[in-house]
Amino acid sequence: MYITSREKAIIEFIIKTSGKHTALSIASSLNVSSRTIQRDLKAVEKIVSEFGLTLTRNVNQGLVIEGKNEQIFRLIQHLASSEPIDELPQEKKLRLLLAILEEEVYKTQVLAGYLGISTATLTAYLDELAEWLSLFRVGLTRKRGVGVEIHGTEANKRMALAHFLIQYFHEELIEILFLLEKGKLGEDRILHYFEADDIRHVNSIVQTVFTGAPSRFADSGYLEIVLHTCITLKRALSGFPVEWKDLPEAEVTVEYRLIQEVTSRLGQTFDCEFSEGDILYLARILKGTKWSGAEAFPYDSIVLAQMIRNVIKSVSEQLHVNLNKDFSLFQGLLAHMEPSLYRIKQNMESYNPLREEIKRKYPVLFMAVKNSLEEEFTDIDQFSDDEIAFIVLHFGSALVMQEENLYIKALLICPTGIGTSKMLKSRLKKEVAEIDVIEIKSLKEMSVGAEIKEYDLILSTVRLPFMNAEYILVNPLLSEENILTIKNYLKNNIESLTKGKQYQELAEHGQRQTEQSNVSLDSMLEEIRDIQESIQSLIHNFRFYRMDEKATQEQILTKMLVNAEEDHLLANPEDVLQSLRKREQKGGLGIPETNMALFHTRSNNVRKLIFQIAHLPKPCLVKGMDGKEVAMKNLLLMLAPDELSRREQEIVSLISTNIIDTEEAILLFSSANEEMIFKKLESIFTEYLQSHFKINR
Repeated sequence: MYITSREKAIIEFIIKTSGKHTALSIASSLNVSSRTIQRDLKAVEKIVSEFGLTLTRNVNQGLVIEGKNEQIFRLIQHLASSEPIDELPQEKKLRLLLAILEEEVYKTQVLAGYLGISTATLTAYLDELAEWLSLFRVGLTRKRGVGVEIHGTEANKRMALAHFLIQYFHEELIEILFLLEKGKLGEDRILHYFEADDIRHVNSIVQTVFTGAPSRFADSGYLEIVLHTCITLKRALSGFPVEWKDLPEAEVTVEYRLIQEVTSRLGQTFDCEFSEGDILYLARILKGTKWSGAEAFPYDSIVLAQMIRNVIKSVSEQLHVNLNKDFSLFQGLLAHMEPSLYRIKQNMESYNPLREEIKRKYPVLFMAVKNSLEEEFTDIDQFSDDEIAFIVLHFGSALVMQEENLYIKALLICPTGIGTSKMLKSRLKKEVAEIDVIEIKSLKEMSVGAEIKEYDLILSTVRLPFMNAEYILVNPLLSEENILTIKNYLKNNIESLTKGKQYQELAEHGQRQTEQSNVSLDSMLEEIRDIQESIQSLIHNFRFYRMDEKATQEQILTKMLVNAEEDHLLANPEDVLQSLRKREQKGGLGIPETNMALFHTRSNNVRKLIFQIAHLPKPCLVKGMDGKEVAMKNLLLMLAPDELSRREQEIVSLISTNIIDTEEAILLFSSANEEMIFKKLESIFTEYLQSHFKINR
């Protein structure tokens, strides 16, 4: 029976002061986070159950070991005679994986001695590792007289190591990264592999390079790229480069430039060279991470957008709810699916630490999402449960949000991603009715000194080594115990929070409600104004051009942009044309299985939303969104200012997805019938206004 010194200390605490100690008080005594203690309590439960005992909590959340006295005595005897093992099995497996990655062949006896385990235990570990590595197309073999060796490409070996670290040491990695940023990490060697200074340099360089990038990282994406970069640095220094020929081809132009800058700086710092394969490998990892905010995809992927709308429609029908008008859900899924589909098509495994809990808590929603994805994305062999679980979080957030009921101000610190934080926020609103406002911040926002005095309650899904204020650690899916802890905290602190100002508090609360009401009205009026201006701009500035046979694609676009400048809709048409060309280089603009291409961009030179169409007398070949050529007869031009409000994004997205919404819509927009197209636009906006503002004709 494995038992660590911390588990032993926890059991001794509980036995000596039965019912007095809570997880929080034990955490304080052992100088660790209560989340760490909660994790250890699961192991403690298993240990005491071996002696016919149970671990329970009394009404005051005090921990108690219950059972017969003779069984408790046996447990005490075992603790007295046992030698704690501070290195957990997963740590030993990590050391084993690192060892066989560094040497081509390793003798089993040498490995067993190195890890301090028996050959039988080593055999069990190797069996588990072989199964793990096979997921990444890496083989592990054992030959009598030869030893242990692994087979596979360097890229797959790195992928396997990175995912092992993320799956089993996720929280430690997050804590290490932010302790390093605060200069409070005392260790020199991390997870038996990385040097603290190496991670510090990588972290600093990645931050510097990506500060000026057009998109931003979710915390999980940031951790992933730093980890892969650290592994790449270690492997490059050890003489294990990635061969570019082992990597599948992929469009990673933007990502390549950023990674090239990162590796160039690392090369100067560590005096090492990175192969072309190393750079391409990291560029592919970057493309597959969550490094774009939801606002970056308002209308960019028209085909994907339509497929996501179909998924939402299918899930809505299966669950008998209507999520079709939920733009926040659509926008979040669009931002998530772009890198997700890339990962799947490149055979890049994803890891979702909440997968099993999501499947257990939301089995019906999980099945509905799985069915819808498989029906719509027929070119994908299979969506992994990890990927489906990520998407379930988005739907779960939208479903719970329909039941919101609010009442105090809380700060939620959640680094696991957009879907998870929205889900947790919605669950909090549903389960803790007293909460009025919930604001979400990432760890990076907190580490730069966010103002926390304005919040009544601080919640976090991870330990905050830099936080001096009191906060509550919660599970990302908000367990029943978390809900009880939050409610007890609010209940136990009411008197101290309201002492000496009961009547004043009532008056202020009334005033605050009035202010919030005014803010809500202002916000609503602003949204209405955005909608009105957006629709008016698109309707009033709609133009339909019939081009002569001699006009080239360049001339057509130039004419449309110059005319838009004359209508005071944009400035510097040459610069806007250049932006369109850059967008075209990033990916095809032709809409598959149609004769249309959607040329679109966002630019500081564009003053108002613009949607115009040019009909060509002869088809012109352009690259399609699926990589195949499209014979374009209708050039659709959509331009937007660089900064768009949420409602403006919604209106733009509304047009782009309606273009291919049905076969009828495709025929209509490619018909060259100006009057019918204009009427279609009017009907799209009329339906939108009726559904959002309950307008009756």
